[in-house]
Amino acid sequence: MSVNRVNPVFNRRIFLQGMGAGAAAMITAHLLQGQALASAPVSGDQWGMLIDLTRCVGCNSCTLACKTINRLPDAETPPTELSNTAFTFLDERVVSEADGATGQRHVKRQCMHCLDAACVAACPAAAMYKSDEGPVIYRPERCLGCRYCQIACPFGVPSFDWQNGLTPVISKCWFCYQRLGTGEQPACAAACPTGALRFGKRAELLAQAHAQIASAPDRYIDHVFGEHEVGGTSVLYLSDIPFAELGFPADLPTVAPPEQTSKVMSVLPGVILGTATVVTGAATITHRRKHSDPESTEEA
Repeated sequence: MSVNRVNPVFNRRIFLQGMGAGAAAMITAHLLQGQALASAPVSGDQWGMLIDLTRCVGCNSCTLACKTINRLPDAETPPTELSNTAFTFLDERVVSEADGATGQRHVKRQCMHCLDAACVAACPAAAMYKSDEGPVIYRPERCLGCRYCQIACPFGVPSFDWQNGLTPVISKCWFCYQRLGTGEQPACAAACPTGALRFGKRAELLAQAHAQIASAPDRYIDHVFGEHEVGGTSVLYLSDIPFAELGFPADLPTVAPPEQTSKVMSVLPGVILGTATVVTGAATITHRRKHSDPESTEEA
């Protein structure tokens, strides 16, 4: 009676085909991702906003104007956090003044509109889109509800509507993009009565910020937050208090997350091909040994 054995040639062929297909698929994915990353605009003559925290008096004119222009609920109630019903809010911070007294700072929080946005790179459906003018825009008709943008954002900005699972929606500031097209400022900047919010070209705002620091070194710390963090952001801050004490993320890289990912992905095809080669070689040697070993010959 003959012994039924699985054909080793058939096994090896299927195995190698699978390895080849897997390697090809991963390399193709890498190339497509590289194209997506390369297509994202990095800087250029983009719009930006400079927020001078020393000028903010906490009036909430900006947050209420945002609610009104975007037709968000409770338009007369200042929000206390970012959510699907609040695209910006004032984060109240208790600080120690230079003279040792206790003071307070009002920190406006919203989407930072990164120059090379991690949310855009992470979105598999291009629901997050980096416009040429600077604002990072959300296109709900493309959204899959995967929330990769939430995970990728280094500032924890995108908010997901957990009450609306069938039609997922991510909410965040979009720089009043519709107003920019008509020559208007974002509603928050237009509503600010103290000049704490200034809207304009990012390069010009950066020059203004550094000029302010140079002319009043006792008023500001020598740091424009957003100039270099995560590759640069369109929203910039001036402050008289170290940013870490105001709840800003500490030790952020100066390289944008998508650029870091690109560096890792650039070496991945070589690793995949090397692994495939090693496994293929091992499978071939094993197959030859079985055929050269008399004991491996099928017996009747």
